[in-house]
Amino acid sequence: MLQRIQTIWTLLAVLAAVSLFVTGQDVDVFGNIPVIDISCIALVLAGALSIFSFKNRKRQILLNTFSIIINVLLIGVLAYWLLNLSGGIQIPEKGIEPVFPLIAVICLLIANVLIRRDERLVKSVDRLR
Repeated sequence: MLQRIQTIWTLLAVLAAVSLFVTGQDVDVFGNIPVIDISCIALVLAGALSIFSFKNRKRQILLNTFSIIINVLLIGVLAYWLLNLSGGIQIPEKGIEPVFPLIAVICLLIANVLIRRDERLVKSVDRLR
């Protein structure tokens, strides 16, 4: 059922990954290795798989947890990048790239809570049969 609320939260996390892909083109952390681009593509694919595997809630939780781990690593990489830019982190014109993975982590955590709630509801209904 695609009309569940956790689908919206997962979709918001995917949109945050797409926004990071669009705005993170100037991020150069490890030279010529496109870490941000590869991570964003992996996040979009994991989010799409999570959205369309609505019949398998355990897989949804696993994919969302995988996405949370990637987003936390991205927050660390982007914070490292911001700290190594000239001028320190006090200059507000440096970019909003670390905000997008943070938004995605929050959305995915909320989605996991709602998926677990559905799982408990289904188990309780199965016990009554």
